[in-house]
Amino acid sequence: MDSPLQSEALFMAGPVPIMPAVVVTWAIMAVLVLGAILLKRRLALAPSKAQAAAELLVGTVDGQIRAVTGAAPEPYRAFVGTLFLYILVANWSSLIPGVTPPTATMETPAALAAMVFLSIIFFGIRKGGLRGFLRGFALPNPVMIPLNILESVTRSFSMFVRLFGNVVSGVFVIAIVGSLAALVVPIPLMVLDLLTGAVQAYIFAILSMVFITSAVEKGAAKPEES
Repeated sequence: MDSPLQSEALFMAGPVPIMPAVVVTWAIMAVLVLGAILLKRRLALAPSKAQAAAELLVGTVDGQIRAVTGAAPEPYRAFVGTLFLYILVANWSSLIPGVTPPTATMETPAALAAMVFLSIIFFGIRKGGLRGFLRGFALPNPVMIPLNILESVTRSFSMFVRLFGNVVSGVFVIAIVGSLAALVVPIPLMVLDLLTGAVQAYIFAILSMVFITSAVEKGAAKPEES
């Protein structure tokens, strides 16, 4: 298996090289968008199995958001739910022969971590305004401003490292065992990879919500009166 630090372009779109991770990501987005459109058109009072599964997923995401934020899930549902679904499907794409999951390349986890970083700023400003969001970096006192800024950057970086490291290690293990053993032997590892992929998607989504909630609460906090 090639190193995840190196990637060859599948083709060129003018001067822009198109990497395999981009193609797989486009395919995942197409599947998720098409599935959502088809499901929306077939909504009914007597839900089908697909609708029941989707309702269970939405209910679970809403429950997790409420548990983390203590607030209504509507403002965060689309972002957190989409983040979870994409990472889950991307991680599980490793089970398709010949497909390297986009989360096993450095670019995709880095892009996801950057999105979380920007979402923290967006939700923080939307809740407390720009002044309130910036004031949050001075809590509990202005001396902490440099450390709070550094923390906001490093925790997003840690999400990138965690997702990339766990996914790529699973892909490598399955590839190595598959090259040394018969077809049946890697099956337990594939099952474990499914579980690991789901857990990593859950952890990434929950950490995103925790960091967003922290920014929202700091931005909404009132300065202490002297």
